[in-house]
Amino acid sequence: MTASHPRTPVKQRPGAVRDAIVQVLVDRPEGASVKEIQYGVTERLGPVPASSIRSYLRLNTPEMFLRMDRAQYVLNLGDLPKPGPDGAPLRKLRSVSHGNSVLVNADCCEWLNAQPANSIQAVVTDPPYGLVEYSSEQQEKLRSGRGGIWRIPPSFDGAKRSPLPRFTVLTQADLRELDEFFHSWARALLRILVPGANVVIASNPLLSHVVSNAVARAGLERRGEIIRLVMTMRGGDRPKAAHDEFPGVSVMPRSMWEPWLTFRRPLEGRVQDNLRKWGTGGFRRPHAEKPFGDVIASSPTRKSERAIAPHPSLKPQAFLRQLVRAVLPLGEGVVLDSFAGAGSTLAAAEAVGYKSIGIEKDPEYFDMARSAIPVLAKLPIRMDA
Repeated sequence: MTASHPRTPVKQRPGAVRDAIVQVLVDRPEGASVKEIQYGVTERLGPVPASSIRSYLRLNTPEMFLRMDRAQYVLNLGDLPKPGPDGAPLRKLRSVSHGNSVLVNADCCEWLNAQPANSIQAVVTDPPYGLVEYSSEQQEKLRSGRGGIWRIPPSFDGAKRSPLPRFTVLTQADLRELDEFFHSWARALLRILVPGANVVIASNPLLSHVVSNAVARAGLERRGEIIRLVMTMRGGDRPKAAHDEFPGVSVMPRSMWEPWLTFRRPLEGRVQDNLRKWGTGGFRRPHAEKPFGDVIASSPTRKSERAIAPHPSLKPQAFLRQLVRAVLPLGEGVVLDSFAGAGSTLAAAEAVGYKSIGIEKDPEYFDMARSAIPVLAKLPIRMDA
């Protein structure tokens, strides 16, 4: 929709032009010309002289912007001069691009706090449910095969099964920390989302209530859950060391589903108003006659995908591509994964033709993702309509 603007330039707050340029380049990770940037800035702020755009680009290249071939500019996500909580600059960040995706090696909350407002149209993410399992200590135990909080299931029928975190061992202090973390994360996220942006968060039946309450308190609007129907290895066991004594007892139900918590930033006006202005506010239908549903049949991640990206929480492309495609109702915008892991969400976005940004703190998973994203994205996966 073409916006109408006054004929004379409007006095802008300090930094408004810079922030608007950043928003334009977040929407165009492949790059944009000065003319394209000027058009995008004008859409956001009203008339801005091309000389001002060129001046901002010249003064902030290469620290904030990179000049590519054919006079195209891209956002230098790895080197943005972001102030830390104490006012000191944050460490230089590694970043890599592939197609329409940008992957950044950073702490997600630090990165979120440094981004411009209203710059992300959707979030699909699979966070560390209990935080503890992705601490340096527990990751070292996992990688050495010693387990720790990670339960290494025994082989079954000759197949080596993936490790699972044991959330039943979390203490009340762990749960309070979990609540505080997701509340802070959601508060930081809320600011950079456009109105109506969908936020879909993978969770676990034992901890979803903690995450959901924290995110809702931060100001995101609860929109239900998307159920991934999948048989996992969690639950269903007989009492430990008493299998023979109680052969007819399961300690807890065998897990046959996975909740993906669904939120959105509150709308501006009605859904149709929000769609016209921001391109967000609903879910994209698989096709015109079929609405997007909240139950998606799935399977455990295929062995071939795990060989490409051996991350303990890797989700299958067949599931993720359906979910990622749905979160942008008009098929336009940027999908953020603030806990990118092995990059499977970014690969799914690449496969369906969306722009995406992934943030991953662990350097080993960052390196895994940078090589896995292009390979996962090219896998021939059938998405049922």
